[in-house]
Amino acid sequence: MAKVTITQVKSIIDRPKSQKLTIQALGLGKISKSVTVEFTPQIAGMVNKVHNLVVVKEDI
Repeated sequence: MAKVTITQVKSIIDRPKSQKLTIQALGLGKISKSVTVEFTPQIAGMVNKVHNLVVVKEDI
């Protein structure tokens, strides 16, 4: 599987609870925080749910 770096770029203030919980499950929570994870179908679904709050960069 490919590795990706997920960086939060927007605040979760005034967002639905499901998006807040998804950000927390990804290991994020503050703007500019990044995590590197395997890009599994589960992670893809989570990123899709909060696509407006994060930036995804594929690692080589």
